[in-house]
Amino acid sequence: MLSETQVKQFERDGFLKGDVVLSEDEVEALRAELQDVMDGKTVNKPILNRNMLDSGSLYDNMKMTVSERVVQIVNIWMASDVFFRHASNRRICEEIAQLSGTGTVRIWHDQVQYKPPVSGGPTGWHQDHPLWPIIQPADLVSAWVALDDAVIENGCMWMVPGSHKWGNHQKYLASDQNFMPYHKQPELLPEGAIVKAVPFEIKKGQVGYHHCMTWHGSPHNRSDLHRRAIAVHYMPGHTRYEPSANHPMHDYVNVKAGEILQGDHFPVVYTTPTSKMA
Repeated sequence: MLSETQVKQFERDGFLKGDVVLSEDEVEALRAELQDVMDGKTVNKPILNRNMLDSGSLYDNMKMTVSERVVQIVNIWMASDVFFRHASNRRICEEIAQLSGTGTVRIWHDQVQYKPPVSGGPTGWHQDHPLWPIIQPADLVSAWVALDDAVIENGCMWMVPGSHKWGNHQKYLASDQNFMPYHKQPELLPEGAIVKAVPFEIKKGQVGYHHCMTWHGSPHNRSDLHRRAIAVHYMPGHTRYEPSANHPMHDYVNVKAGEILQGDHFPVVYTTPTSKMA
């Protein structure tokens, strides 16, 4: 469980470093499963397995070489029981429930982003929820667990403290030549907003939490180090299906607009004893 101080820190900043939650053996098992999925060796397949840099919008203003890549795998839990067990990790899910103020936690989807040594590309500055145009409200919290030490040298995430309280600014986010974020129309920011990014270094096996509206991104990996991680994006029990554009998870939705998003592809991974599961 997180302390009251940690919960208040998350509410203030929009992100929080948790504890090391995976043993060496658990990390190694996830690494091995990840390699099998990347190599197409599993019977079941994830929803996406691609070079994220080919996906467009986040990278329109960024200079990259042809060889750069960020391996993006979406819903690896569907291809691997090991990753589903990770997504159901009791401690992580319990702390997600604390941070999102819910008695029921579901998987929205998970996501691997692997930045290979030397050729690992950037992940542009963004907010998560604006990229998820079929769910409301913006109350989701993600658990980002490092499978290698994620440090400045190999392209760790950077966060902008307090940015989760500023609203949707996705279309105005950009980065300068040093990969620091800026707002294309800063007059739209609330009074007192300070756009200053800080590194979010996470140890192997450690969890980092961030709110779905927090500004974040990660630069290139020019080092000889791997940067593998698994992020699970969790929904509080009141999350509704409210489509306004397409999304890779759209084909897996089996409820009507306005209803609680639930079903086999959005499994419940945590409930408090007193909660009424929707």
